[in-house]
Amino acid sequence: MEYRILGGSGLKVSALSFGTGTFGGGNEFFKAWGETDVTEARRLLDICFDAGVNLFDTADIYSEGQSEEVLGKALEGKRDKALISTKATFRFGDGPNDAGSSRYHLVRSLEGSLRRLGTDYVDIYHLHGFDALTPIEEVLDALNTFVREGKVRYIACSNFSGWHLMKSLALADRYGWARYVAHQVYYSLIGREYEWELMPLALDQKVGALVWSPLGWGRLTGKIRRGQPLPETSRLHKTADQGPQMPDEYLYKVVDALDAVAKETGKTVPQIALNWLLQRPTVSSVIIGARNEEQLRQNLAAEGWNLTADQVAKLDRSSEQAPAYPYWHQRQFQDRNPLPVPEPGPAA
Repeated sequence: MEYRILGGSGLKVSALSFGTGTFGGGNEFFKAWGETDVTEARRLLDICFDAGVNLFDTADIYSEGQSEEVLGKALEGKRDKALISTKATFRFGDGPNDAGSSRYHLVRSLEGSLRRLGTDYVDIYHLHGFDALTPIEEVLDALNTFVREGKVRYIACSNFSGWHLMKSLALADRYGWARYVAHQVYYSLIGREYEWELMPLALDQKVGALVWSPLGWGRLTGKIRRGQPLPETSRLHKTADQGPQMPDEYLYKVVDALDAVAKETGKTVPQIALNWLLQRPTVSSVIIGARNEEQLRQNLAAEGWNLTADQVAKLDRSSEQAPAYPYWHQRQFQDRNPLPVPEPGPAA
């Protein structure tokens, strides 16, 4: 397993990390992901440890806290081997202060996460989304306090816009507070908007990308193809409307390219999609999930080899989309505004 420095920190994380959204199955949304119990979770974690995975990602809202509980119990006796990442900000309760990134909510959220995880510290603590109603100074001061108290080792954010992240970093620098070292982002071969603004920002400010849903919300499993119905077991049956949207023909075009590269390499479609991400700038770790041992072993096999430059270019061409303004305009000035990932040339 390759280990990469997380953004501008000194922390090394495995290139592949394990997401525990499948743990618990506490409501209908997360049951569509999986219902892994403690016994199965221990087995999956052992497979991860054997492969060199050291980072495990969860959130307070995953199955209404059950994901954290299952992860905590599965890690009993092995806490020193694992880096735990969890999140707060989204609604967790019915009260007026049970959502957002106020000091009040973050303190209560961290206390709850530590209790459910059975630990006295979290290695990476994320804001799950941006709270436009709470002053950023209040948010960062609370997070900095967690770091100084030893309850949190590093702070990170998720699903921020470029200005959300840059303003937060600038204020942290102004007051000498802990900085976001990572940004957990949606990025996949069928979702490349991260490259437009967030990737250049991450390069400039040394913010590592932790990639969620690297298989495009379950669309790059190799089981979805033109002219075929959805497989019987797929989260898309219940969650398609809540994830990234795209035209069917665009998806099929990318899957066609993945199939072609799969024939060249002897790898599976998911392995190729994951390996493509591992070669992108700023990516510190790609978060993989699995319903069972077979899926986990297949996904772990995406690391330890690389696609060729020609294969990457083929996948880039198939997945390229016209960017929104002002990014399409900026691409007309590339001699002074270079892209973080060069545009692929025409196919040979």
